Amino acid sequence: MKETRFRSVAEVIERLNPSYPVFMVFPEILKDRARTFLDGFPGTVLYAVKCNPDPHVLRALYQAGVRHFDTASLPEIAKVSELFADAHCYFNHPVKSRGALEAAWEIYGLGHYVVDHIDELNKLHEVVGTDITVEVRIATPKGAAVYNLSSKFGAAPDAAVELLQEASRRGSRTAIAFHVGSQCPDPEAYRVAMKEAADIARRADVPIEYLDIGGGYPAEYGDPVPPIGAFFSVIRVARDELKLGMPLYAEPGRALVADGCSVLAQVQLRKGRDLYINDGIYGCLAEIQLGPLKPPVRALRRRDGVCVPVTGEEKSYRIFGPTCDSLDVFKVEFELPDGIAEGDWIEFRRMGAYSIGMQTSFNGFYTDTVVLIDGHQDSL
Repeated sequence: MKETRFRSVAEVIERLNPSYPVFMVFPEILKDRARTFLDGFPGTVLYAVKCNPDPHVLRALYQAGVRHFDTASLPEIAKVSELFADAHCYFNHPVKSRGALEAAWEIYGLGHYVVDHIDELNKLHEVVGTDITVEVRIATPKGAAVYNLSSKFGAAPDAAVELLQEASRRGSRTAIAFHVGSQCPDPEAYRVAMKEAADIARRADVPIEYLDIGGGYPAEYGDPVPPIGAFFSVIRVARDELKLGMPLYAEPGRALVADGCSVLAQVQLRKGRDLYINDGIYGCLAEIQLGPLKPPVRALRRRDGVCVPVTGEEKSYRIFGPTCDSLDVFKVEFELPDGIAEGDWIEFRRMGAYSIGMQTSFNGFYTDTVVLIDGHQDSL
């Protein structure tokens, strides 16, 4: 993987003139977002590595002060542990293989594991033993989140109470976890879920080490979302109203990294209002299709060696990715200047979340150029 440092996006275009997609990381933006969360959230912050596992992103967050990481697989545990000797990893996937459990315990010494079913608890105790913290993940009501994660994971209240009691009876420390869903624009969803967690803790009547209130904190992709401070305020008030005596943990992913990366793709062909570019739904732009989300874009051109904005009246364009698959086209259209042409570039902003970590090499297309941009996101 190539890596170079540049002063701006314009300099990337001027120096590289890239005919390949470029993943651009803004470390200072990532550090700012991390400090905002570390300073504002009333508890311990775990970065959700699955959101963006790129080493440059992880290093920027670590340099800002993040020391705890929500890791969902053995490769994520290995990556974080090998990058940062003092990192704390939590195995927060509710379903784990026995081999992964054994390695997480014996090689990396993990002490925190999530479960949402009695069979997973039995497996965990058989492989790892009981001298651990068992986080019981509970299901939360379906709210306004783009991705409803409780449709896949989470114990119902009665089952959660039984899991907590059984884990404690066997000698494990216990905690409660939930996730309101990814890209959740409603701060009140956390209050509702925290109340449910408090009720389950009261019914279980076992010592609770902490309440992990998960991720879901949104980024703005066109439609406005509440400022992150609104989420912190609701969480603090709910903690006080519910008289929660245990520490709070959070697992932000998107809120830390969305603003801190861009994808630079080149237009390879224009057919009227259809643009064919060299990244798409199988690459770093996958989440545009999955959301569907609509990140901000701008069109750039290299003229006489200098990067300039593409001009013209803005019109809507359908955008196709580079593969030969007819599905490789975005559901949403993008507004771009009518002067855009083959050879120009489109910068897709706010692409730090679920981008480079989700890309495939389908059809031989793969983004392997990562560059660092000094300072904050620039404008031409």
